[in-house]
This record gives sequence, C-alpha cells and structure tokens, in this order.
Amino acid sequence: MTTTRTSGWRSDRIGSALRGENPTVLRRLEAGFAVIGDTQFLPGYSVLLVDDPGVQRLTDLPRERRRRFLESMDRLGEAVELACRSADAAFRRVNLEILGNADPYLHAHIWPRYDWEPAELVLRPVWLYPPERWTDQQHALGPRHEVLRCAIGTELDRLAGTRSEGCR
Repeated sequence: MTTTRTSGWRSDRIGSALRGENPTVLRRLEAGFAVIGDTQFLPGYSVLLVDDPGVQRLTDLPRERRRRFLESMDRLGEAVELACRSADAAFRRVNLEILGNADPYLHAHIWPRYDWEPAELVLRPVWLYPPERWTDQQHALGPRHEVLRCAIGTELDRLAGTRSEGCR
C-alpha cells in the first residue's frame, strides 16, 4: 500500500500509526496497534492492526509473530470486554473476527455486543447492520467516546502488567 503523509491517516492507517499520527491508536501492542473504531454504533468497537502494512493475512507472518498477533487480539478483546461490561450493564459478549475481505492488510475486529441491540440483529453477525448505521455521523468516533476509549486503554495496560499511560 503506497500512500503519503498528505493522504491522511485513514488512507494509511498502519503507516500513520507507525509515525504516531493515527488518532485512533489506543496502545502499541506486541504485534500491532490497538485502535478504537471510526464507528461506534456498538460502543467500544476496536481493531487490532498489524504493524507491517505488507502483511495481508495471518499466514504471512512467521509462526512466532502469528502467535504474538493472536495474543494481542486476545488482550484487546479482553480489554474491550472489561471496559464495556463496566460501562454498560447490557453488555453481552465480545466477537473477534479476522476477515480481510475489504482492507488489504491483516487486522482483527473486536465487536462488543449488547442486549439492547435490535432483536433481529443481536444474534447475527454485525455485518448485517444496515449501511446507515456504519456511516451515520451520530455513531462516528468523537469526544463522547473518550471515557470508554480511556477505559479500554487502561485495561490494556493492566492486562500487560504495566502502569497505565492514562488518557490521551
């Protein structure tokens, strides 16, 4: 993926994270970057980005790096679960997915799920939500998500056994 700094962080999510320019980064993990999702129709939605934009699939990684990526995905999933359970009594579970159909780099989706979701969707894959949920500005990542963003980051630090970086 060839992009320049002027393309914006959305067109070069990994490169901008490596340069410290991606505002969605929660923490640098052992095998990538934990980021909060651009859309928050399911509050706490996060993504683990691999730290090498040339890696397209899990099997592109040597076995040890593959293990570290999966461990990082597990850590982010647990942090999202703990933060979302604490923030919303209707928290249900976390879904973890490595799909790779749209973006050409390895990444894992961490989807919190809630009992307040529409009955026809709560037991189904999140990808069945209508397109407007994904693009509606009322669900766009913004300042109102800072408390949850901070909680996920704090949990990531706690699970790593490190002192919390605090909120950014």
